[in-house]
Amino acid sequence: MAARAYWQGQIRLALVSIPVEIYSATKSGASVSFHQIHEPSGKRIHYEKVVDGIGPVDRDEIMKGYEYAKGEYVLLDEEEIAGVKLESKKTLELTQFVDIGEVDAIYYDKPYYVVPADDLAEEAFIVLREALRRAKKVALGQLALRGREYVVTLKPCGRGMVLETLRYADEVNKAQSYFRDIPDDKPDEDLLELATTLIDKKSGKFDATEFHDRYVDALKELIERKRKSKSGKVTLDTDDAKPSRGSNVVDLMAALKKSLDKPGASTAAAKTDDAPAKKAPARKAPAKKPAAAPARKRA
Repeated sequence: MAARAYWQGQIRLALVSIPVEIYSATKSGASVSFHQIHEPSGKRIHYEKVVDGIGPVDRDEIMKGYEYAKGEYVLLDEEEIAGVKLESKKTLELTQFVDIGEVDAIYYDKPYYVVPADDLAEEAFIVLREALRRAKKVALGQLALRGREYVVTLKPCGRGMVLETLRYADEVNKAQSYFRDIPDDKPDEDLLELATTLIDKKSGKFDATEFHDRYVDALKELIERKRKSKSGKVTLDTDDAKPSRGSNVVDLMAALKKSLDKPGASTAAAKTDDAPAKKAPARKAPAKKPAAAPARKRA
């Protein structure tokens, strides 16, 4: 395998140990990265490690320090940190199994592909994979990665398995503090039926290749235009710079019906300028963009 294993160790289920390797399942996309440049000279800006009253210092003079009191530190070097004994540094022990879908998506962090480390591990690996698949369960355990210990899930994925790191409970904000001001109202049944029909009309199988980062595409286009510009300046389209928050009232029923009548359902709901004025939705998208009306209804 061309890629380098991110972690090597073993999965342990009771008395069974399975040597495995994990690989990052994601990669940096087409994101555009920038450097800080000194405009007068056109040269890159660099940063130095400095100490107050001393100035720049060498990297080999730098240690990690934990501040236990104001201005007081416990110093640790890399060898001491690496020597912290955690069994999960080399072993992922599966301690619990839960139904697929029981772990809320908000807890998931980063996915990794899991493969058997060698031919001898394949049989046990396949047995565990198929047992999870048949039981429709995901396995839970804890694993040390990137200098900290994570709760992880393990589930089948094609011929292999996927391990996903989870956030701890104290790393997730409670939803109630954000949602408590949303009224607990029942939606109008006719509106709900129209919205459900629209969802059914736009339903299909997920294909990640159908989506791409339009912001990155626009940035690349801007960079290319400026690179070719003799003056070093380009004209920016600012028509949609700020979302409209005007007082135009949209008839939610009319917007949903129009969305269903048009082939391009995703854009039809937005063309509601001639709709009769009735109830105002809690949120309304700009006139040139898809209406967000199906999602909310003001009491």
